[in-house]
Amino acid sequence: MNIVVCVKQTPDTAATLALKDGHVTWGDSPMIVNPWDEYAVEEALRLKEKHGGKVTVLFMGPENAREALKTCLALGSDEAILVSDPALKGSDVLATSYALSQAIAKIGNVDLVLTGRQAVDGDTGLVPAQIARHLKWPALTYVSKIAELDPNAKTIKVERMLDEGKQVCAGKLPAVVSVVKGINEPRYPSFMGIRRAGKIAIPIWKAADLGLDAARIGLAGSAVTWPEVRTVPPRAVSCQIITGDTPEEIAVKLVDKLMAEQVM
Repeated sequence: MNIVVCVKQTPDTAATLALKDGHVTWGDSPMIVNPWDEYAVEEALRLKEKHGGKVTVLFMGPENAREALKTCLALGSDEAILVSDPALKGSDVLATSYALSQAIAKIGNVDLVLTGRQAVDGDTGLVPAQIARHLKWPALTYVSKIAELDPNAKTIKVERMLDEGKQVCAGKLPAVVSVVKGINEPRYPSFMGIRRAGKIAIPIWKAADLGLDAARIGLAGSAVTWPEVRTVPPRAVSCQIITGDTPEEIAVKLVDKLMAEQVM
């Protein structure tokens, strides 16, 4: 099987968002592999171990993202590709999915694309479905289990996590699958894996290498723009403790207070 995992580099989840000179900044927070994507990498490695084949990690972003890709290589991925070009700066999910889909097409003969459910910074969860739309492949999102996969018959059956429960879906390969954290438990990189990752060259693909239409990437190709970003002013909050000798007395005082405030 030829599996591609799309990963993103995001700030640490403990980072504090701030606004500086009209731009969003995460301060000095270290950049890490998007936590949701760790489950996608792990699932790709498990599928490779079961069915054979190759796992390629695909990333779009700045050139300093090599460390994130090396982490994925240390876990056991076979190859890593970085899509990086100043023309891609400012790309929203529409432009990003277009660029990634073209990179997947350039890799060629891909059987399965795996992604995390969403990125912890943008939280849209739109990129997987849009990649599938660009490639004209089935999109299986919010997958909590890959129940069946037949590389020869080119079929896949998954369980999707929904608010109401689970949904079983089947489709044809190639397909795009986004996974949730319940699907597995990601492994840790081994010492030998870390040494191996340091020796693997990571090619950088530019917009021209992918034949990208300049009108469909960066700010020009984005459907969403941010004319202005500003912080929300803090709200003054007061807290009142209602006391009483019995729960009934406290409840009566609470109801009287809510009615006086015209909450009910």
